[in-house]
Amino acid sequence: MRIISGSTDFVLEGKSAVAIGKFDGIHRGHLALMNHILEQKNEGMQAVVFTFDPPATVFFGRGGEKELTTLAEKRRFFESLGIDVLIEFPLNKETAAIEAEDFVKEILVKQIQAAYIAAGTDLSFGYKGRGDSVLLSALGEQFGYRVEIIDKLFFEEREISSTYVREEVLLGNMETVRELLGRPYSITGKVEQGKKLGRTLGMPTVNLYPPEGKLLPRKGVYFSETRCNGIPYKSITNIGLKPTVNDTPAISVESYLYDFEGDLYGEEIETFLLAFKRPEMKFDSVDALKAQMLADVEEGRHW
Repeated sequence: MRIISGSTDFVLEGKSAVAIGKFDGIHRGHLALMNHILEQKNEGMQAVVFTFDPPATVFFGRGGEKELTTLAEKRRFFESLGIDVLIEFPLNKETAAIEAEDFVKEILVKQIQAAYIAAGTDLSFGYKGRGDSVLLSALGEQFGYRVEIIDKLFFEEREISSTYVREEVLLGNMETVRELLGRPYSITGKVEQGKKLGRTLGMPTVNLYPPEGKLLPRKGVYFSETRCNGIPYKSITNIGLKPTVNDTPAISVESYLYDFEGDLYGEEIETFLLAFKRPEMKFDSVDALKAQMLADVEEGRHW
């Protein structure tokens, strides 16, 4: 997958099928857009994802929330889907001042060579957000591209959105999050050295510290799956401060992998959160912590 980031000076070769959006979380609504442009590859087009960096909500000071998907996670996921080109278009004072019609003519048509564009009903682009799905469709005939406006998807009578996903993640409702995303919520990072307490208790664990901007669910213990070098392992994961043995403010994601032996220090792993088991607790002693860990591991094995 080709990544164009931090530059407005590019021109793609050949016709493109383009999906436009913010894509935080890459939920089922976003996947519907992806599917539409990927289908156009059968017509000889390249599949292109266009997004702004930073997102408009951040640039205009309306955002600031932590991300459901980090930049690195988005890149990996788009590549796994089969996207050919990812454009992380720089949003700054100059690019934010581009009129909507000029954005279509100069960027979508001349630079990206869009022959097909898929977007949501809430699309907004150009100076002061004056461009929308209606304008994009109206200009299609003039500039020779097809437009498909994708209706919103719903789950339990509520529109699927990044806001909806974010609310459920913070509550720890990982089964609902899985329905909204079409896959389990995951956290990616490199395994780092911990205090090795789990090893001394006969339950060795792997620790990762997620990126600062990554949205984490409520602190507690989760049934999970952890992938190392492409191999999935059933696991049980604690997200939190480990208050019984720790006095640092850093939140860690610590997982016990069932039926795994080996050393993963420095390796990148991805932990998928499947279901919330219990909140994080502070125990009176390490022995009490060990007893609860053993109970958690046994329950997770049956789960």
